[in-house]
Amino acid sequence: TGGHYPIQEGEVFNTRYQVLHKLGCGTFATVWLCQDMRRKKQVAVKVLKSREGFAESAKDEVAFLRCVSCMKKKDLAGENIICLLDDFRMIGENGFHILLWRVLGPSIRCLMGNYTAQGLPLPFVKKSLQQVLAGLHFLHKCCRIIHADIKPENILLCGHSKRLQRLLMATLHCDQGTGGRLKGAGGDLGNQLEESDLMSIEVKIADLGSACWTYKPFSKEIQTQPYRALEVLLGLDYGTPADIWSTACLAFEMATGECLFDPQPGKYFSRDDDHVARIIELLGRIPPQIVFSWNKSTKFFSRPGALLRLSRLFPRSLPGILADRHGWTPQDAAAFSAFLLPALHYAPDRRASAAQSLRHAWIAA
Repeated sequence: TGGHYPIQEGEVFNTRYQVLHKLGCGTFATVWLCQDMRRKKQVAVKVLKSREGFAESAKDEVAFLRCVSCMKKKDLAGENIICLLDDFRMIGENGFHILLWRVLGPSIRCLMGNYTAQGLPLPFVKKSLQQVLAGLHFLHKCCRIIHADIKPENILLCGHSKRLQRLLMATLHCDQGTGGRLKGAGGDLGNQLEESDLMSIEVKIADLGSACWTYKPFSKEIQTQPYRALEVLLGLDYGTPADIWSTACLAFEMATGECLFDPQPGKYFSRDDDHVARIIELLGRIPPQIVFSWNKSTKFFSRPGALLRLSRLFPRSLPGILADRHGWTPQDAAAFSAFLLPALHYAPDRRASAAQSLRHAWIAA
């Protein structure tokens, strides 16, 4: 009761959508590849748990996706967001909600698992980030939506050529939660993709299940931990700049194959403690006006700039990490750092917006 609906391959939803196989499974839902028997096309169906709270979340997600569908008629940047085709409710033990989308390829996370080199090719990283940032600008300004969970698993790939569609479709059994390797008809997808193929792949922002309106946040805690913005970690008010912080973390991971912040708990400190410490090591001391704008600042800090449970910090610079750990030239490391650092500004109101990031020289080059 309240859990996942026990779906069987071959089952038909709403007298129209026949289940082929599972695409993925998350905390709140499962996603299935289905055949639309009416239109003779494959679609992706997201089936949420039947607990009442999930049904409410599904209603919110439908509202966000309908807003996107409506506003994209006025702005082509809406094409960078996943498209809602249909939604309907079916009754199980407690009732469960279904969202239906046009089927896409695997996620950026799966693609990253196919490259033995550190990170994805930079031209593809830049092109993908342009599309992600354009999509976020559309969400923030046109729809007044905060995505609240930008990460590699939620950026999906799609291709327009028939060959590329076949390659991507062959990977849809990839478990996106584990970053498994993608198997096409002739082996790993990474071995089959030519540079021209890679550059013709487009990306779309998916999963608005954690989203909220800019004027109505639903939860104090948003975002997956490594991509969580400082203001969210500290329990402060957040807005669209939180998505930009996550996008900077996404950009670093795509370019290097490594998380920018990968906090781990210790014997005497929590994962959040370690996360704040790693941020300070990379970006410097957090200004007191930010730290102590929160009435529970003593959870992390004993006094301005001093962490409560972690006393030994090891400062590092972003260009230094790129050069020393990833072998970037000083020039490339400096240019990429100049793009990332404004998107990681401690003060959300001074953080680069999606539009400002799109105009940066590094991403435009």
